[in-house]
Amino acid sequence: MRFVRYGERGHEKPGVLDSAGRVRGLSGVMADLTGDVLADLPDVEPESLPLAQGDLRLGAPVGQVGKYLCIGLNYSDHAAEAGMDIPKEPILFMKATSAIVGPDDPVILPRGSEKGDWDVELAVVFGGSARYVSKDDARSNVEG
Repeated sequence: MRFVRYGERGHEKPGVLDSAGRVRGLSGVMADLTGDVLADLPDVEPESLPLAQGDLRLGAPVGQVGKYLCIGLNYSDHAAEAGMDIPKEPILFMKATSAIVGPDDPVILPRGSEKGDWDVELAVVFGGSARYVSKDDARSNVEG
């Protein structure tokens, strides 16, 4: 299934695309598409849901994001492209969750910016919390 969030920014509603690519509303099934909901999705038949009405602007695909954690220079080509050595440890940094936007939303650069840069790698983690996970345990959950 292809889940979406649609509507006015900050007031998006959950939806799903049907076989014809039309947005069907999921508001009667769930309040929003959040990590908790996506970890335990209900079984729904898209064609049984009402067609979405109103502003069909697509928003960020997941709502109520708690953290936006980034990993820099995470592959050798990126380090070479930046003229930097490959780091011995991952470079972790955070961004504001307000930077998460829909696919057709404008990207607003800070005042005084002359250009922007982008990268298109994304991982979204759904479900419970994880802390101090061993490398072997992390691999077994991904591979299994």
